[in-house]
Formats: sequence, C-alpha cells, structure tokens
Amino acid sequence: MLKPKVILWLFCILPLRIMRKIVYIIILVVLVYSCSTVNHKKVTTNAVTSSNTLDTLRIANDSLEYEIIIIEPGFNGWLATQRPREYYSVSFLESRNRQYVIEYNQRVMQPLQFDSNIYMQTIDYQPQIRYGLEVNYLLYNYFLFLEQRFRQRFIVSRRLRF
Repeated sequence: MLKPKVILWLFCILPLRIMRKIVYIIILVVLVYSCSTVNHKKVTTNAVTSSNTLDTLRIANDSLEYEIIIIEPGFNGWLATQRPREYYSVSFLESRNRQYVIEYNQRVMQPLQFDSNIYMQTIDYQPQIRYGLEVNYLLYNYFLFLEQRFRQRFIVSRRLRF
C-alpha cells in the first residue's frame, strides 16, 4: 500500500504536469495569434498627392516677371514655426539671400561634390530687382529649411542648428 506522503506527492506532480502542458499550449496559441493578426494598411495615393500639393508654394508677379516656386515636402509646416515676416527687414533678407544664392548656385555647378538631388537647378536672383518682403522672406527661409532638413552648412548660417 502507498504511504500518505507518496499519494500527496503524486497529486502534486500530476497537476504540475498538466499545468506545464496548459502553459505550453497557451504560449503556442499566443504566438500563433500574434503572428497572424498583423494589419497591413494600404496607403492611398490621394493622401500622398494632397500632401505634396499642400507643400508647393508659388508666388508670382507678372509686372516684374518673376516667380518663385518651392516644391518641398514639409516646407509649409516648417515655415509656420519660424519667425514672422515682419521680424526681418527687407535689406537684411536681400543681403542674406544674395550670399545664399551665390553659394547655392556654386553647389549646383558641382554635382560631384554636392548632392544633385538637393541642388537641382540654379536660382536666378538678381540683386538690382526689388522682389519685396514676401519673396525674400520665403527664399531666406527656404535656405534655412535646406540647412536644417538636409544638414547642409552654408557660409552665412545664422547659427548652429544641428
């Protein structure tokens, strides 16, 4: 006949073995469930197109025959976080833009040294033309945006930004 200690031991072992099997089954079910419930969301082209359309900025003045078009994703959102137009004087913006444009156009002419995806075409900025506060403000901030987003360093940078 079995002693009481042995019987107690059998009852303790039996549920432990069953518990192990139950734990293994639960782990297996959780792994299968977690692997099978991945949601693949489709990105519609309308959302991408609309965000690119919102980041296209065009300013034109037919009487002076100039036009500035900035097509850069994220520029409009970034511009909203910058200082207002009235913060800068037109003369400050014109002098900075002259320096930025000279360096930018030099980088366009050197595609082996500078990324041609960033510096695609030259900017025809003529200092004798008075473009006004709005165009100078946007052009100046576009250069600041290039510096910050693409980690470019221009000679006339206003401060270390990254």
